[in-house]
Amino acid sequence: MSQPAIAGVPTDRLNAFALREAKRYGQSRPKAAKALAAGAGHYLNGVPMHWMRDWPMPHLPLVAQAKGARITDIDGYGIDDFCLGDTGSMFGHSPKPLARAIRKQAGRGLTYMLPTETALKAGRLLTKRFGDFRWQIATTATDANRFALRVARAVTGRPKVLVFNGCYHGTLDDTMVELSHGETVNRAGLVGQVQDLTLGAVVCEFNDLHGVEAALAKGDVAAILTEPVMTNSCMVLPEPGFHAGLRALAQAHGALLIIDETHTISSGQGGYTKVHGLTPDLFVVGKCVAGGMPTAVWGMTDAVAERFNVYDAARPAGHSGMGTTLSANPMQFACLAATLSKVMTKHAYAVMEAGAARLAEGLQQAITTHGAPWHVVRVGARVEFICAPGPLKNGTEAAAAHQPQVEAALHTGLLNRGCLIAPFHNMMLVSPATRPRQIDRLVLAFDEILAELFA
Repeated sequence: MSQPAIAGVPTDRLNAFALREAKRYGQSRPKAAKALAAGAGHYLNGVPMHWMRDWPMPHLPLVAQAKGARITDIDGYGIDDFCLGDTGSMFGHSPKPLARAIRKQAGRGLTYMLPTETALKAGRLLTKRFGDFRWQIATTATDANRFALRVARAVTGRPKVLVFNGCYHGTLDDTMVELSHGETVNRAGLVGQVQDLTLGAVVCEFNDLHGVEAALAKGDVAAILTEPVMTNSCMVLPEPGFHAGLRALAQAHGALLIIDETHTISSGQGGYTKVHGLTPDLFVVGKCVAGGMPTAVWGMTDAVAERFNVYDAARPAGHSGMGTTLSANPMQFACLAATLSKVMTKHAYAVMEAGAARLAEGLQQAITTHGAPWHVVRVGARVEFICAPGPLKNGTEAAAAHQPQVEAALHTGLLNRGCLIAPFHNMMLVSPATRPRQIDRLVLAFDEILAELFA
């Protein structure tokens, strides 16, 4: 009798593997377990940020240090880091130019609500790297997206944002919606949610231009907010003509187009937007833009800036609802300037692309060799294996492809073999510091696990 399977893996075999790998992990890190038992109780549920509970191991490791693409934990294990802070450290941990910039600025003050000469340099570099936008600085991409949407609503006089089913633009209320039986609804699971978010948002499926056109035709959409590639899920690539269609539809219906490059900055220098010649009205990028220092940037074209200035001059005096006290501080500018000029280089991206291609090819070869009904997707330096056939077309298909039980077992198994990937999905990044031997170790570990699961 055939055994039930999850993503092609017999359930009893998967359970046995997961149990063994969890036990192996727990036995190998007694110092972390002891330290957590003694000190984690001061935090809610034992973690300083709630999503740290999403790691699938029996308990968290505690990091002693990180350098380049390597982490060392307090139990003495060296770990090849392909998570890289979920993109925050995409160029490696503590690149030398960034570390020097931090040390230099630390002696000059951390925040004083005034610009510096380095701020002017950073502005020039932002335009050179990403395009001719009028820039503003935020601390997180969530904030940057929130502020960009305020501008879009202000200049269009319209209430709604159009987003794609399964999207993620940070913890932004406006985008916490999804499709249910073809209707826009509040996303399930939101904590303490009391507002009807559908009053300010409409959801379409990614790659569905007909659905976008129908939503825009109602005349109440201020902006389309999208990533160039759907990430933070099982990754979904745009179909040919999709982005050109979005641009044309936004123009035809008087909506603005906002591109959020926070994850797809992996695509190459200037992000997916510059590599593929996209022309958004507003542009957002965060995470690694300042090498891991909490920083995000958002900008608008001259045309949008002119419209906003007219609106801003006429609005009543009072709080704008945009900006936070610690944003645009001198440490951010020091890190922005160092990253944009000395870290985020063409050479760095060339190394990352080559390494990611090596990784994607190795993972796909293992999948093919063992007959797994899975596939691999790559966007520049970003690689994912997806535990389902592909390619995927939209957020609904991406949600169906997500296999938490299989992924959790794989993540723990890979960590036991010295390789760390992102906890939320099967995302891996190759940094300029990632060595070919680290990539080969990850491929070998992946192959070893698949050999057992699909024996």
